[in-house]
Amino acid sequence: MQSLKELYRIGIGPSSSHTMAPRHAAQQFLARNPGAAHFTVTLQGSLAATGRGHFTDRAVLEVLGEERTTLLWQPDDVPAFHPNGMIFTALDEAGNTLGRWQVYSVGGGALREEGAEPVLEVYPLKDFAEAMAWADREGRPLWHLASEFDAPDIHQYLGEVWIQMQKTIRTGLEKDEVLPGALRLARKAYLVYDKAKLQKDGLRRTGLLSAYALACGEENASCGTVVTAPTCGACGVLPAVLKYMQEITGCPDSRIINALAAAGIIGNTAKQNASISGAEVGCQGEIGVACAMAAGAAACLMGGTTAQIEYAAEIGLEHFLGLTCDPVLGLVQIPCIERNALAANRAVIAAEYALLSDGKHRVSFDNVVAAMKSTGHDLPALYRETSGGGLAKIVQ
Repeated sequence: MQSLKELYRIGIGPSSSHTMAPRHAAQQFLARNPGAAHFTVTLQGSLAATGRGHFTDRAVLEVLGEERTTLLWQPDDVPAFHPNGMIFTALDEAGNTLGRWQVYSVGGGALREEGAEPVLEVYPLKDFAEAMAWADREGRPLWHLASEFDAPDIHQYLGEVWIQMQKTIRTGLEKDEVLPGALRLARKAYLVYDKAKLQKDGLRRTGLLSAYALACGEENASCGTVVTAPTCGACGVLPAVLKYMQEITGCPDSRIINALAAAGIIGNTAKQNASISGAEVGCQGEIGVACAMAAGAAACLMGGTTAQIEYAAEIGLEHFLGLTCDPVLGLVQIPCIERNALAANRAVIAAEYALLSDGKHRVSFDNVVAAMKSTGHDLPALYRETSGGGLAKIVQ
C-alpha cells in the first residue's frame, strides 16, 4: 500500500479526478515544455463527459494559459486503461510537436501513465486482513502501522490534514451564497448548523454531522480548499465525523491523528484492491469508501478493538454497494453534497453497531472491497461519472 500522503491530499475542489489531477498534470507538462508556443489538451472519456461541470477546463487553462491552449473534448473516446484520459501536446511557433504526454487521472487526485511503475508502496500489506494480522501479532493498535511503515513525518502531515479539515468546515459554515454553476443551488450548511445547535439528543447529532459534512461539500463545490478523503466529492464525510467525535468525547488532536491513520489504512485497502474513482466504479468508490473510513475512525475514537474497527468499516461500505455516480449537469452538487451528510450519519451508526458486537461477523471488509470492484465494473458507463443516466438524466 502507498503512503497516506497519496490518499489524503490537500487541494482545490470540486473534483480530485476532474480538477485536482488535471491541474497537476498541466503543471507537470508546462514544466517539461516551458518554451512551448501553443498547447493542445485532449480530454477523453469521463473527463470530457463531465469536465465542464467539474471545471476541468478552468483547472487546465489557469495553468497553461487560455490564450495559447486548445481544449478538445472527446467523451466517446474511452481509453481501455482508465476512463479519465488526457493527452497533452506542446507545439512551437511553426506548429511542430515539442512534446506529447498521455496520462490518466485514476482517482483521489492521482496521476498514472499506462505501463509506468506505480507510486512506491511503503506498507507491506495486500489487504486489510494482513493489517489486522500485523496488529494482532505485534500487540499494537491498527494506527501504529503508520508509525512503523510510513514517512517519518507522517503524523505531522496528518496533523496538517486535520487542521485543513477543520478550516474547511469553519469556512463552509460562514458562507451563505449560491454555489457556482447553472443549478443555482443555495448553500445550507450554516442554516442546518444554526438549527442543530437548538436541538437535543438524536436530532442534534444528525444536524451537527450533516452541517459539518455539508460545509465541506459546499466548499468543495465552490472550488475551495479541501482534503481528499478519499476524494474531493466525498471530502465531507470523514471531517464531519472526526469533528463531531472530538466534540462529544473531548479527545485531544493526537487521538484524531490516530483515527486518521486508521481510516487511511481502510481507504488504502479500497484504493489498492478496487478503486476510489467514480469514473471507474461509481460513487460506491467515493462515498462508500469515505463512509467506511469514517466508520472505522469513529469506532477507533469510541475505544473499539481492531476487529470492531474492521466491522464498522465493512458495514460502512457494504450498504453503499452499487451506488451510482450521476451528478446533475456534471456538477459536484446534486446528489453529491447531500450524500456526504447522509454518509457521515451512517458512519457513526455503523461504528455504534459494531461496538455492540464482539467484532465477529461473516463478511469481511476485504470481501466487500472485492464486491465493490466487481459491481463497479458491471455498472454501465452512464452510471460512472458520465452524467449519462440516473438523476443526471431525469433532473435537468
